[in-house]
Amino acid sequence: MSTGNYNPKAARLYTDLGYFTAESDLTADADAVFQQLASLGRTKPLRALLQAPFTLHKQMLAHIAKVKAAAEAGLPARIVVKVNALTDVPLMQALVQAAQAGADVDLIVRGACMLPPGIPGVTDRIRVRSVVGRFLEHSRVAYFRFGVQDEDEALFLSSADWMSRNMFGRIEVAWPVRNAALRQRVIDECLVPYLHDRQD
Repeated sequence: MSTGNYNPKAARLYTDLGYFTAESDLTADADAVFQQLASLGRTKPLRALLQAPFTLHKQMLAHIAKVKAAAEAGLPARIVVKVNALTDVPLMQALVQAAQAGADVDLIVRGACMLPPGIPGVTDRIRVRSVVGRFLEHSRVAYFRFGVQDEDEALFLSSADWMSRNMFGRIEVAWPVRNAALRQRVIDECLVPYLHDRQD
């Protein structure tokens, strides 16, 4: 699975993340998505893969709500999202509510971002960065921390930006990175460097 298209032209311009797995629920879900696309039939309930326009938006909102609940309970609460665009109103509202509850929210948005950070009392716990480098930033990563235990975090890779057209007007997928070592590698290599970039 990939956060974007792999072809000779795009590979010279974009940076994406690829995920190779033999996890049976993910591979079965991927097969089900392709079966649906090929047959134009009804989708089967998926076990691990999140799919737009069916479950992706709802599950992202659910994970933001988990972080908000953790913040309200005084537990570690953190969201880091890396996307190309953030324009979906319900997702932005949920992020603001989580931040107002005490969660720290970092948004790495290459292009359009309609959520204004740093408004006192409203979005002062939200930070937004835009990183534009030699290659077009194209990977989508969503990280959620909602407690102190190892299992109180989730990280998803996705093909979808946080826009209504991606969540409801296209077939998009997101999948969990459940292996702790791989999850930490994505955090260390694909999130932390962007959070510490100070180049203007």
